[in-house]
Amino acid sequence: MKLPDEQHPSLEIRDRSDLPTPFRNPFVHELRFTTLEKIRIGVMTVTVFPVRLFFAVFLMLLAWPFAFAASLGRSELAVETETWWRRICDIALRVLMRAMWFCGGFHWVTVKGEPAPPSQAPILTLAPHSSYFDAIPITMTMASIVMKTESKNIPVWGTLIKFIRPVFVSRSDQDSRRKTVEEIKRRAHAGGEWPQIMIFPEGTCTNRSCLITFKPGAFIPAVPVQPVVLRYPNKMDTITWTWQGPGAFEILWLTLCQFHNPIEIEYLPLYTPSEEEKNNPALFANNVRRIMAKALELPITDLSFDDCQLSQAKGPLRVPTNSSLLQFNRLARRLGLRTGTTDTVLQQQASRARNIWGYRLGLEDFAQYLDLPVTDMLTELHSLFNQHEDGQIDVREYVIALSVVCQPSKAMDTLRLAFGMYEAKEDRAIVEKELASILRTALGVAEVDVTELFSAIDTLDAGKITHGDITH
Repeated sequence: MKLPDEQHPSLEIRDRSDLPTPFRNPFVHELRFTTLEKIRIGVMTVTVFPVRLFFAVFLMLLAWPFAFAASLGRSELAVETETWWRRICDIALRVLMRAMWFCGGFHWVTVKGEPAPPSQAPILTLAPHSSYFDAIPITMTMASIVMKTESKNIPVWGTLIKFIRPVFVSRSDQDSRRKTVEEIKRRAHAGGEWPQIMIFPEGTCTNRSCLITFKPGAFIPAVPVQPVVLRYPNKMDTITWTWQGPGAFEILWLTLCQFHNPIEIEYLPLYTPSEEEKNNPALFANNVRRIMAKALELPITDLSFDDCQLSQAKGPLRVPTNSSLLQFNRLARRLGLRTGTTDTVLQQQASRARNIWGYRLGLEDFAQYLDLPVTDMLTELHSLFNQHEDGQIDVREYVIALSVVCQPSKAMDTLRLAFGMYEAKEDRAIVEKELASILRTALGVAEVDVTELFSAIDTLDAGKITHGDITH
């Protein structure tokens, strides 16, 4: 498969002449330190870090009684009249939370733009979402958020969470998604009675290199929203916490070891949906995303939360950071090729591909094979497998890629499927060139050297291997 840097039509930017367009996997974050930076982190680890951590934890514990007191007697269905003691608790919590972030090195929080009141903007959409430090604007406004039901049972933290009246979503309740949307709609249409709801429409953390697809949940209520963009203009990015990269505690440790951690929060103008957008949440979400991307000067991509599964899949066929499988996954999803693709369907696809082995497919033949019309999107998909730049592809490579994106955690099943398409009938074996083709496609890279791997498997020097040689 072609590498993403050879073509990247999935990225859209405001002005291609001004902004760079190389593809970067948004679910991967790598940290590299110079010798001087390592020394500085080492010194901060034994001096500043433990002090900052102690005071941050102390302030969080100090905030607990205020959150507990303010939450007494609250109803989940109505907003109670604000009393003087609840107001005092609210002010105390804001001060304590700000002090906690100060202890963490967030000495100054730059706020740009004008926040709209709940009556005008019942929903705030924040992006890019890249870290648990994105909670800073939440603690500054005490706006509600969408949280897992399990979070309210966490000691101390659960009480603090319940204070901001979150919309809880339960993983165990199959109808939870509908209930969550209905609750957001109910609050959004309450005329400003409820606190604003802050929603991260990306639905997951990225490395802030682009804005991925927005989920429609924040836009289904069809009410005006205020976009809010976050920036962390620090030289060393110890903030980002995404699917491949430093873990939660490592990020906390490295961030507390920085002298200063700048953050910018910018409130963009209120966005009021048109009638068309009110009837089409996906369009509403995409238009808001474009405005936020323009303010951030970032590209947008059709990658989504579903693509995280590819980035975090473990095993022998772990997808590399520059894999074109992310683009393939996006195209396959939008073309409807992933819908209903079970193990049985994959086996049927593999059988069809094996039957036409030896025939390379042009674009029109490929469209007929998939029973789809020739479109720009299908052309883009076809070009991913046009390894020899001759307009012809091996459809077996398409089946392998489809298997990887549909079952990213089942690498051995994909290998078995691939061997079934490539192996010779007489001895069910493949040669080195065929193994290279399989692994190149399964990893989504342009080239892969399998000479040493093939030799290690081919212990008899037969010049060919079987699937059994790998599994035994």
